[in-house]
Amino acid sequence: MNTKRNIYKDAEHPFAQYVRILGKGKTGSRSLSYEEAYQAFTMILKGEVLDVQLGAFLMLLRVKEESIDELAGFVQATKDQLHFEPLDVDLDWSSYAGKRKHYPWFLLAALTLAQHGHKIVMHGASGHTLNRVYTEQVLEYLGYQICHSEQEVRTQLAEQNFAYLPLDVISPVLSELISLRNVMGLRSPIHTLARLINPFNAKATLQAIFHPAYRTSHQHSALRLGYQNSAVIKGEGGEFERNPDAKTLICGIKNGELYEHELPKLTPERSPIEEELDLATFKA
Repeated sequence: MNTKRNIYKDAEHPFAQYVRILGKGKTGSRSLSYEEAYQAFTMILKGEVLDVQLGAFLMLLRVKEESIDELAGFVQATKDQLHFEPLDVDLDWSSYAGKRKHYPWFLLAALTLAQHGHKIVMHGASGHTLNRVYTEQVLEYLGYQICHSEQEVRTQLAEQNFAYLPLDVISPVLSELISLRNVMGLRSPIHTLARLINPFNAKATLQAIFHPAYRTSHQHSALRLGYQNSAVIKGEGGEFERNPDAKTLICGIKNGELYEHELPKLTPERSPIEEELDLATFKA
């Protein structure tokens, strides 16, 4: 992040236009177009934005909530900055929320799919929100290797059909931005767009959200990005895990077509909350 603000006393910074579009009052502001979002986020990824501009930009988006074009533009800008080669991956599984009240049962589902021959790449970030147990932490406890390069992903997929790649390997810039959660006191659009990266262009993608309003934006952004198969749910704790205490609405894409499907709740009463997430108990 750039802090050299004093050199722009007499000329407008190139990024200022994007802050102005978002923040020009109730009647003057608007959402960014796809192209504007793409250009703005490309500047962020290249380190061409001042820190004060970045904070204003992210929080203005957080207050208004990012549009489908904005989200798709941010994700495409990110994908175009990556240098991974496409791999033969069946499922891109994003895992960014961490668990607080219940064990991460979704991990067992992912590993079971891998054992049955489905190639899965899971990616996520750890530590950006306090008092949560993150996927990377659990996988390490279970004895799974955390990948730190594309070659390690290839090796893990060949050996066990499952690979976990941290966000800081995918994009150090995004990893730094997502860690601002504890500085700003709020989540930012980075938490949303990271779930949609699909770094190896898997055949299908899974995303979970915590706030129901984001289901449709994830679904339509995935379609805008050209993803042919995708599913978004309001998952337990924000992870891709069915909440047994509530109905689960799937907003998805199947063979390039949008669809919705609702699953019934599984339990008549609320499931008890774990007093402590003891990984030894989970491993057993």
